Amino acid sequence: MNNRTVKTSDIELKEHVVAIQRVAKVVKGGRRFSFSAIVVVGDGNGTVGYGLGKANEVTDAITKGIEDAKKHLIKVPLLKSTVPHDMIGKYSGGFVLLKPAAPGTGVIAGGAMRAVLESAGVRDVLAKSKGSSNPHNVVKATFDALTKMRDPQSIAQQRGIALSKVFNG
Repeated sequence: MNNRTVKTSDIELKEHVVAIQRVAKVVKGGRRFSFSAIVVVGDGNGTVGYGLGKANEVTDAITKGIEDAKKHLIKVPLLKSTVPHDMIGKYSGGFVLLKPAAPGTGVIAGGAMRAVLESAGVRDVLAKSKGSSNPHNVVKATFDALTKMRDPQSIAQQRGIALSKVFNG
């Protein structure tokens, strides 16, 4: 298979904070609060990553999430402004369905999926989140679907046929 990691030094990444969770640890003196943040980063041109940051302050959690996301970047094959084909992604209880859409449709997706797809640079897609609405699971299921995507050139090369026969075959 091909390597999907990307160096971060030469690309400009934009970040989206998907969710911030306040968690409490009960100690002798009461509750001690800390924060966890899920962050998605992407260049809007096929490169996207997600990360989880945990800290006692919200800003520190977001910063840690961004650093974690930069370590987990993947390259997504795009066909013009949409995904190349239908794909179902699954992670734990989260299921997502991604379908290509005609130019001008926009990103028809909700919440955590929208952040991932917009960061990846997908401008036209039909998406449905089924199962768990937990942002952790939805983001990971969306990444599962995006990593399973294959572009027409790699399919033609694997099958040993011309690129025009991939669509006609």
